[in-house]
Amino acid sequence: MDRSLAVERLLRDVPPHDLPAALRSALAEHFGALSVELLMADYALTELCQVSTLPYTCDPIPVDGTVPGSAFVAQAATFEQDGAKVTGYLPVSVRGDRLGILAVTLPREPEPPVWAELERFAEALAHELFVADRDTDLYIQARRSSRLTLAAEMQWQLLPGRACTRAEFALGGQLEPAYAIYGDCFDWSASAHKLAVTLINGMGEGSEAALLTNLAVNALRNARRAGVTLDAQAELADQAIYAHYRGSRHVAALLLEFHLATGSVEVVDAGSPRLWRLRDGKAERVEFEEQLPLGTFEDTVYASHRFQAADGDRFVFVSDGVYDVVGPHGERYGDQEFGDAVVATADLPAAHVPGSVLRELTTRRHGKQAEDDAMVVCLDWFGPTPRPDSAGPSMTVGLASAPEQD
Repeated sequence: MDRSLAVERLLRDVPPHDLPAALRSALAEHFGALSVELLMADYALTELCQVSTLPYTCDPIPVDGTVPGSAFVAQAATFEQDGAKVTGYLPVSVRGDRLGILAVTLPREPEPPVWAELERFAEALAHELFVADRDTDLYIQARRSSRLTLAAEMQWQLLPGRACTRAEFALGGQLEPAYAIYGDCFDWSASAHKLAVTLINGMGEGSEAALLTNLAVNALRNARRAGVTLDAQAELADQAIYAHYRGSRHVAALLLEFHLATGSVEVVDAGSPRLWRLRDGKAERVEFEEQLPLGTFEDTVYASHRFQAADGDRFVFVSDGVYDVVGPHGERYGDQEFGDAVVATADLPAAHVPGSVLRELTTRRHGKQAEDDAMVVCLDWFGPTPRPDSAGPSMTVGLASAPEQD
């Protein structure tokens, strides 16, 4: 059997918790690997944590200033020579979501096709890890350089991922403080024709805020999966939250649907997280008619609005925790500062922008803990990709007249 097929079949067949050990054995047998280590990115995306039998047993590797960290940031294989031995640090990513690094040490420098083969194994491993989290806590535990609060545990389990890339768009999101987040959350889902993006800012603190946000996100998912229009999704979620809290708690939300064939965007602003657009090097706020937060009153009626995304647009969404940051002289982090941050990160890929902006906030706080949790999500719109079933005027009518069932 071809050795590539043998390794990939082994990854599919072993129990989820045995993936690192199985890969270590297979690469030693077929490639003479001296060591094989899986390094998982932690929740803050600042450290790489070695997967071991027990959590918290190995010192994490900083992302900044290290060779494996450089491979993780650049999402490109990076190599380190030690005498005749060479270690390759290979990105472990799935559809743009960066999970970690596979470190493979070989006794000597191989031919380039060997590294290409090993990079494919790292990609195959990423897919298996994505599935493995359903059946084992090993990789979730390995991502933690310290314990999460209960609220943070609930919030991270809600997320669809932290990055997603397709021909039409690239997405990246991050929450801070990563180990103590409570009310902020984001969600996305893409089909053949639409990209739905949801930004949530639930009121309150601790696990109560996380419970509120969990209810809101799942109510919105339930409505979206029922195939109803965007304004109806907001109304159904509003009713679910009001039925439980009777107006004592509410959720600020921004709901968007990107029409992938045209770049038309439908939006419902329910007291929302803020949206910035970077176009032709200029950052500016995009404002909508602000409506009541979800759950404020019974039977609130919501209206959707539209705008057009242009090829090359970057959209950056932020919660109020970003604006609540206090500078060294007591000043608030306002529109001017955030606009500057959006422009300053223009050359970074979408997946890197949230972390970069949030690190700048930490600098402004002089390393102090934030008073409120903060969310940053970045979406790069590359432009529509024509599809055989999207030609003609019917696609421009779909969002307004009838919900798509995909």
